[in-house]
Amino acid sequence: MSTPAKGAKKKEKKKPIPVKTSMNSPYSIHWSPLEREHKHFILNTLKVKLSAVGLQKQRVNWFRKWGSRRRSRKKASNPTEARKPAPEPAESVQTPSKPTEPCWSNPAVRKQLAIGINEVTKGLERNELSLVLVCNSVKPAHMTCHLIPLSKTRSVPACQVPSLSDTLAGLLGLKCVLALGFRRGSEVFEDVVRAIPPVVPPLSVAWIPTDSTEEKQSDTVKGQKRKLEEMSDEASDASPLILQPLKVKKIIPNPTKIRKPKKKGKQTCLSTV
Repeated sequence: MSTPAKGAKKKEKKKPIPVKTSMNSPYSIHWSPLEREHKHFILNTLKVKLSAVGLQKQRVNWFRKWGSRRRSRKKASNPTEARKPAPEPAESVQTPSKPTEPCWSNPAVRKQLAIGINEVTKGLERNELSLVLVCNSVKPAHMTCHLIPLSKTRSVPACQVPSLSDTLAGLLGLKCVLALGFRRGSEVFEDVVRAIPPVVPPLSVAWIPTDSTEEKQSDTVKGQKRKLEEMSDEASDASPLILQPLKVKKIIPNPTKIRKPKKKGKQTCLSTV
């Protein structure tokens, strides 16, 4: 009989393929297009307002004291050195420290704006914004798609303005401005919030019905029970938006899932003497 070679590899067990269940949205959300005339109007109004306000981020150069970490470590390791009094710094040499306050020319005006995707998202979740503008140069594009349903449910006018970052980044002293939001009750940008929303196109979200669909739903609800009518009336009084319920048609088990056989009960063996 032939013996297997020493270097022969053992049969590798096939590892089960990991399967993860995930739910993807069947709806594709996109920003509604903006006309050229409206685009120029929005950019010009923002340019004029920001240049008049004079809001800009100022760069402050600060220097870190080299060797400070090493000295602190040596003091921690040697307790005798820690007891010694520290030498008094020279009055002539003054090094600027790291600024603790924000480096904006007018912090009060800066608080009335939400700059950046993260800040705009937080403002919409807390219902603090009255207008949202997004740049089309965001890559990947789905980074700003979540702002569409957020602004739709909060009834906040929002649109995607081409070349928004190129025109406003230089005025504000930033590298890029991917999203810009105006907070509610802002006195400085009150005229901007009044002028831009009439030009903003309406957003379309599939699961949030419009006025025409609400009328159709009211006609179909008439034939239902009285309790359902009262519930629908209460929901319409609370908020103008009515979310459509999801219906599960069929549940299909995962075919790739490896099911282990059930273990049988332990069998007791009787030994005969």
